[in-house]
Amino acid sequence: MSAIRALIFDFDGTILDTETAWYEAFREIALEHDIELTIDTYGQCIGTSLHVFDPYDYLITTKKIPLDRETLVKLVHTGHTKMMAQEGIRPGILDYLVEAKALGLRIGLASSSKRAWIDKYLAQLGIGEYFETIRTAEDVALVKPHPELYELALKDLGVEPNEAIAIEDSPNGARAAAAAGMHYIVVPNTVTKFLSFDGEPRKVSSLEEMSLQELLEAVEGK
Repeated sequence: MSAIRALIFDFDGTILDTETAWYEAFREIALEHDIELTIDTYGQCIGTSLHVFDPYDYLITTKKIPLDRETLVKLVHTGHTKMMAQEGIRPGILDYLVEAKALGLRIGLASSSKRAWIDKYLAQLGIGEYFETIRTAEDVALVKPHPELYELALKDLGVEPNEAIAIEDSPNGARAAAAAGMHYIVVPNTVTKFLSFDGEPRKVSSLEEMSLQELLEAVEGK
């Protein structure tokens, strides 16, 4: 089995749990109009784009919520911003970044979000310097679950798919890593832990449960 040479991180929900706040912001507004937005329904857009499932369109068109899109967007974004004020980097992420750098591993980021969104939060968290490459929605024709984001990051880092581990939180992200031929570990957040993942992926509730060295040994079959 090939030695691991790189880690490639997802961002939303993996490094910073922005996803739970989005779901709760939508869900709170839906409940105000006596609509239950289930996690199974909303989960279709987690880790991918709104082209797969658009919760704004769902609430306005399908559920007939009496708001126009501009108003709904403002309400959701206000709610999300308020909730995100309480969020910090997810447990174990910084330890992995520090240890990966010390071990000489290449480090990348592959996200279905836009670059400005990623840069804003990486600056707030103070971890941007760890990533040798950052690939986002603007770089590809298709975001996750399509593998292109991971394929570009792998090429940037100069490693083969079986020499890299993806750190993911969502079914769509895990599908993208698998389609790219990578090893991957799933670290679900408050929302994605309720979603169904393909097969039986390596999964932990927090990276604090498994050190990077333990993960490397497990993947490399040591």
